[in-house]
Formats: sequence, structure tokens, C-alpha cells
Amino acid sequence: MKKNKLSLKILLSLLMVVVSGDAFAQGNINSEIASVLEVQQYERAIHIMAMLILGFGFLMVFVKKYGRSALTATFLLVSVALPFYFFSNVIFSNGVEKGEIEKLILAEFAAASLLIAAGAVLGRVKMHQYIVLGILFTVFYMFNEWVVLRNGLGLLSGAVIDTGGSITIHAFGAIFGVAAALSLTRNGQLGVTVESDATSDRFSMLGSMALWVFWPSFCAALVPVEAIPHTVINVFLALCGSTMITYVLSIWLRGKISIADIANAALAGGVAIGSTCDTAGHLPALIIGLIAGAISTNGYVLLQDRQRKFLKAVDTCGVSNLHGLPGLFGGLMAIPIVNGLNISSQLLGIVITICVALIFGWGSGKIIALTGERKHAYADLEEFMEAEIEVD
Repeated sequence: MKKNKLSLKILLSLLMVVVSGDAFAQGNINSEIASVLEVQQYERAIHIMAMLILGFGFLMVFVKKYGRSALTATFLLVSVALPFYFFSNVIFSNGVEKGEIEKLILAEFAAASLLIAAGAVLGRVKMHQYIVLGILFTVFYMFNEWVVLRNGLGLLSGAVIDTGGSITIHAFGAIFGVAAALSLTRNGQLGVTVESDATSDRFSMLGSMALWVFWPSFCAALVPVEAIPHTVINVFLALCGSTMITYVLSIWLRGKISIADIANAALAGGVAIGSTCDTAGHLPALIIGLIAGAISTNGYVLLQDRQRKFLKAVDTCGVSNLHGLPGLFGGLMAIPIVNGLNISSQLLGIVITICVALIFGWGSGKIIALTGERKHAYADLEEFMEAEIEVD
């Protein structure tokens, strides 16, 4: 009903211009069009919020006895990142004033990247340390966004193409989280099994499906109106590609389907298509999804345990396999896809993102370690009174 009223107002304003040529009516048209666009952005912002709270929240409850903590941490992380980014980003805005809803969406992007980073250390930090992580991460996320997307330091000779955040949201969050895990993982935690059961796996799959459904709104949140249909189709095609290849490779590499592969690697297409979601053709989008799903599934099957032994660190949710590698792949795919792309700037933007995430992620882990240490990893019992009934 609200959309119909807005459309009627626009039509009436157009009629006024045709009849009277009144400049005031022209200004009224611009105002009404801006209102419609803001309403549309609001709708996509709500979709993204569903991804943050429901999608990421339930995706991370796969840890059997850490469900209360995972959901509470999700609430806290989002509640820290949104206002902190919203009020602080003026420092890195280069004097460009953005609309309120657009600022909210950018804050949601920061919150999404933060949740990705938190997935790497999930279950091995105390609840208050998620808040510390949220504050530190958001500062460094804004700095990297300023340097890479706004050329804040003047290091780039051209624009970095990253519409849906393959580089600055997904890869940055994953690398930051793994670097923090390097500082936070204790020797005694390396051998602790991350347990799941049928219930926790089903809830995790529910979260994955919520992310899958709303992912096009994430990528299309700030693209021009005329590019939204193309972007939405590209994202769904990429997700379809990664879902299909995940199923095939999970059976081929493991012998049977792994629900962890389906819940995670099936989303890799959405991660990888981000950089070129509004520019790639439909067939390339599907191919990007297929390749990203293959990269992610191989990562979960073949690299996860090797990474733990080599780095002496635990990546609880495997964010390096879902967001890190597919994100970097997506950023690189802009080179053959985007016409007129400044290749050196694209590559330098990726390198800067990796370096900033590694350095500040490792440093943030050191700071967080000073604020306390968990006695029991992956257990609600330590901080939730209701969890006591689950202990044998």
C-alpha cells in the first residue's frame, strides 16, 4: 500500500511538470524518487539484518554444547558493530555524506565481516571478549575499507572492484579471524574436539538456508536500481553452482554427504560472486559459483586439519575455507570479467587487505588475550547458569 501511494505521488508530480513546467514540481519528483529508493534500501537492509542475526547466528550453533553462547555472541557482536561503525565512520568518510539507510547498510557489512572473524575463534574466548573483538575489529575494518575502497592513503592508481565485498568483507574478516586465532589458541585447545549432534547440525543448516535466501539482497544492497535484477540472478546462479558442486565433491571425497560441507561450502558461490555480482554475465556467475564451491569443499575436507597442525591454531568454523579462499578468488575474478579494470590496483587492493587483516588480527588477538582466558572451550557451562543441567 505504501509503495502504491508513493508511485501515485510520483505520477501526480510528473503530471504537474508536464502541465505547468513548475520547477517546484520537479523538485518534488526528485524527493519522491529518493523516498522510493530509500524504502527499497530499507527492505534490503532488513534482509541483511536477518542474515546477521538468524543466518550467522544459527550457522554457528553447530557446536553441540555452545549454542547459547554462539547466539548470544552473535547478538553482542552485531550490537557493537552497528552503532560503532555508524557513528565512527565519519572519520574515514573523506567528507562524503551518505544517507541514513546507506550508512546502516555499510554498518551491516562491517557487522557481517566481524561475525566472519568471530567464527574463527568461536568457543575459545569469554563472552566479554567478543565485545573487545567487536570494537577492535570495527576500527581496523573501517581503516581497510578507507584505504582499499576510498584510496585513503593514495596508494592506488585506480578503483578496486568489490561491489559485494568478496575482498573487503569476506576475505578481510576470515584472515583477520585466523590471525587472531594464532594469538588466542592455547596448546591444550588444539586437541579438543568440536562436537556436534543431529540437533545442532539441523539448526546450523537452517542458518545456512537463511543466508542462502537473503544473499542477493546483501550483494545488491547498494548497486544502482537498474543493476539489481542482474545482480540478484547472478548471486542465485553462483549459489546454485556452489551448492551442486559441494554435494558432488562431498560424496566423492568423503564417501558420504557431510552436512557440515553442505551448510558451509554451499555458500561459497555467494562469497566469490561478490566482487563482480553486478558486472559478470550469468554463465560466468554460475562458473564462479562452481569453482568457489570446489575450493571451499576441498578446503573443509583436505585443508582444515592440516591448517590446524601447520599453524598451531584452530579455525572453529573454517572461515578460511568459506570466506577466505573464495573471497580472494572472487576478487581475482574481477580481472578477466570487468572491462577497463586497473589490474595493478585490484591486485594491490587484495594485498593490502591481506596485510592489514594479518597484522591487526594478530595484534587484536594479543590484546584480547590480556582480558582473560576460558577454562573450558566450546561449553556454555562456564558462563550460562542454565547449561549446568547438561553436564554429566
